[in-house]
Amino acid sequence: MKRLHVHVSVNNLPESIRFYSGLFATQPSVEKQDYAKWMLEDPRVNFAISTRANAVGVNHLGIQVESAEELAEIEGRALAAGLGSEPEQGANCCYARSDKHWLEDPQGIVWEAFHTMGDIPVYGGSRDGKDTQAQAQACCAPTTRPSEPPAASCGSASSGCC
Repeated sequence: MKRLHVHVSVNNLPESIRFYSGLFATQPSVEKQDYAKWMLEDPRVNFAISTRANAVGVNHLGIQVESAEELAEIEGRALAAGLGSEPEQGANCCYARSDKHWLEDPQGIVWEAFHTMGDIPVYGGSRDGKDTQAQAQACCAPTTRPSEPPAASCGSASSGCC
């Protein structure tokens, strides 16, 4: 079963957690110093907020799947429609390890389709707890269209960091 993913960049995490916890009538399922996530069933959505980007607002949208087969199905749909897709295998992103495919819609909104395989202790970092700039950038969506060579830029307005 698939789940819609919405990631919003915020200025004040505690204030935003209070707001969204009230809106959703539940506390986050994951809460870190720079990130929070609600895994809601009604509506079925993975809603995340973070303070990692320079610009506030919708950071990216996505579809979370429960299996590698569902991820391949979404990639197949994108390829059949000629949309292009930038695969990213074994990404350490947003306190999770995932296989992904990144897309960009005609307005420039970044979308990710992803299958999460486990948790990691550091945002975009390694299991050893070291959060380097290179590891933080590994958590970003490509800043170029899938038909162009990929580049990542965490913190930019077009960044797709989880």
